[in-house]
Amino acid sequence: MGTEIRKRIDEIDMEDTNSIIGFGSAAQEELQEISQSMLQGVRNKDVGPAGDSLRDMVTTIRGFSVSELDLRRDRSWWEKLIGRAAPIAKFTARFETIQSQIDKITENLLGHETTLLKDIKSLDLLYDKTLQFYDELALYIAAGEEKLRELDATIIPAKEADVTAADETDKVMQAQELRDLRAARDDLERRVHDLKLTRQVTMQSLPSIRLVQENDKSLVTKINSTLVNTVPLWETQLAQAVTIQRSADAAKAVREANDLTNELLTANAANLRESNKVIREEMERGVFDIEAIKKANADLIGTIEESLQIADDGKAKRRAAEEELKKMETELRDTLAAAKSRKNTSIDEVADAGDDI
Repeated sequence: MGTEIRKRIDEIDMEDTNSIIGFGSAAQEELQEISQSMLQGVRNKDVGPAGDSLRDMVTTIRGFSVSELDLRRDRSWWEKLIGRAAPIAKFTARFETIQSQIDKITENLLGHETTLLKDIKSLDLLYDKTLQFYDELALYIAAGEEKLRELDATIIPAKEADVTAADETDKVMQAQELRDLRAARDDLERRVHDLKLTRQVTMQSLPSIRLVQENDKSLVTKINSTLVNTVPLWETQLAQAVTIQRSADAAKAVREANDLTNELLTANAANLRESNKVIREEMERGVFDIEAIKKANADLIGTIEESLQIADDGKAKRRAAEEELKKMETELRDTLAAAKSRKNTSIDEVADAGDDI
């Protein structure tokens, strides 16, 4: 038996329950310190699904609704109603300069690179301490198994013999001590079993640590490649995109100018044709249109003929009026003459009558 195993066997005090419960725990102290230092300042969201499970447990204990605390979920109708705004980063990014955005990306990548380099170093230390813990567990397990063999082969049988040989007055106490010893032995066996399980988990964590470390190294390499190669390529491509966009805008302006020119040419040609037609028609017309002259002449002839006809009608009417006047004058003269004759006749008749008297 090695001295290291015997040293750990000596840590076991079968009469001290705490020494059995804490058997092997000292091996994990340094490992725990490293793990705690790595988790210091890490928020729940930074550990992905494992953090979600831990958060679910804590919020359940506290009585909170997990869904209400999840910022990655879609907003409810109530939150939309009371005006809980959606992220405006996309909107704000439209008004930032391209160089400032690239600088932000570069700064963010450098921050990730620094963090990953620290993690890689910490993982190296964590791997070494985990490996030491694994070796320590093997020693503690061997010590525990050796102690169990001693208990089963020597200590417990000797205690059983003491119980058998004890006086009746001491037998009860000796039997209780034997029972306590057997219970402590069972506790130690369970503790050794737990240490075996812990060793198995520790053994599994070793390749996991290396895998995470390799992923971190790959990410660091990728970040370096991005900073050295990709970001300058972005700047070149974005510069080209700016030039292309400006060229497209210029081409659009030229096209619109050409379209306007064509529209003006087409419209002016149509206007010129229309105005030329009107002007030429006016130029080919006489001072007076023949149709207007013909109509005016016809109207003039008609007017003259009407005038002559009216004159003739007036003459005829005047002649008829003169005849009527003559006729009326004759009739008036005759009537007057007849009236004078009747007056003379009456005077003669009155004279004759006076003579008769």
